Amino acid sequence: MQLSKNFTLEEMEKSQTATRKGIKNKAGSGEIKNLGDLCYEVLEPVRAKFDKPVTITSGYRSPELSEAIGSKSTSQHCSGEACDFEIAGVSNLQVALWIQNNVNFDQLILEFWKEGEPNSGWIHCSYKEGSNRKQVLTYSGGEYKNGLPDAKWSDGKFAN
Repeated sequence: MQLSKNFTLEEMEKSQTATRKGIKNKAGSGEIKNLGDLCYEVLEPVRAKFDKPVTITSGYRSPELSEAIGSKSTSQHCSGEACDFEIAGVSNLQVALWIQNNVNFDQLILEFWKEGEPNSGWIHCSYKEGSNRKQVLTYSGGEYKNGLPDAKWSDGKFAN
């Protein structure tokens, strides 16, 4: 099922952990609507800006799957409001900074990004219709920090 021009329900439900553990990971109609909103409001603008495929690494998670990976059933992934993603060849910091300044979102987390390793980590972003907090965090394991790291520019490109 196509959720938007460039994103499908299949890629949002795909989970190697669910497959390995025999966990059903199928979104219901409410979650599908939320995933569509996330695609239109966050992922499609990112895809258009960077003109490269966006790889979803974690989209919808059933409550059972969420708990199986050490998360909680209250995660926005379980309501179809969040996904984790990256763009090959583009710094995750660069993408996160663009989202922060150009997209309506609920929560944006730059996860496990390391300075000097532009493709390290991934981006977690959520969208909640009608009540977005615009919360921006960085997570490197252990603790969350408010905001994103400072970007370093060199010849019009990110040095990180």
